[in-house]
Amino acid sequence: MTDEQNQNHEEPVIRDKRRIDPETGEVRQPAADGAPEEGAPEASDLIEDETELTVDDILNAANAEVQEPSDEHLADLKRVTAEYANYRKRTEANREIERERAVGAAVAVLLPVLDDLDRAEKHGDLEADSPFATIAAKLRGAVEKLGLAAFGEVGEPFDPQRHEAIFQQPSDEVEVDTVADVVETGYTLGGVQLRAAKVVVKTPAA
Repeated sequence: MTDEQNQNHEEPVIRDKRRIDPETGEVRQPAADGAPEEGAPEASDLIEDETELTVDDILNAANAEVQEPSDEHLADLKRVTAEYANYRKRTEANREIERERAVGAAVAVLLPVLDDLDRAEKHGDLEADSPFATIAAKLRGAVEKLGLAAFGEVGEPFDPQRHEAIFQQPSDEVEVDTVADVVETGYTLGGVQLRAAKVVVKTPAA
C-alpha cells in the first residue's frame, strides 16, 4: 500500500453513546455546543423515560392504600384483633386463678381457727357482746370479704361431693341420707372447694 493510500485511509471512529460513564458511574453531559451527540436520544425522550416521584405522589398512594385496604389487609387485621382478644381473656382468667390460689393459701391457714370458733360457739363460750364474740365476728367477716363461704347444715341431704361422712346412724325418720350433725364445717372460695364438711349421717332404716 502506497503512502498516498495510507493518508487517504481514515481510522474508524468509535463513538460511545452510553449515557452513563462506565468508569465514573456519572451521567454524561451533552456536547459543549449544545448539540446532541450523534445517535443520542432527544431531550423530550429523556423526560418521558425518567419518572420522577414527588413526596405528594408517595403520600397520595399511601393514603389511598389506607383508605381502601385490600382484602388481605382486612383479613390480617381481623386475625390480629381476634388473637389479641383471646390473649386478654387468657390473661384475665390466669390472673383470677392466681388470685384465688393466693387467697386460698392464706385463708386455709385460718380454717383451724374458724373450727375452734365453731366449737366455742357450740359450747356457749361466745356470749353476746363479749370481747371473744366480737373478735370472732370480725374474723368471720374478714374471711367472708375474701370470698370464703361456709357450708354444711343439719337436715340437708347428704352429698358425697360436699360432705365427708364420719359416722352413719340408721333412722326411721329419714327416707334419704341426711346430715344429722356437722362435726367440721366445709368451706368454698369462689368456685373452688377448699374442704368438705365432716358430718354424721342419718340413713334410712332397712
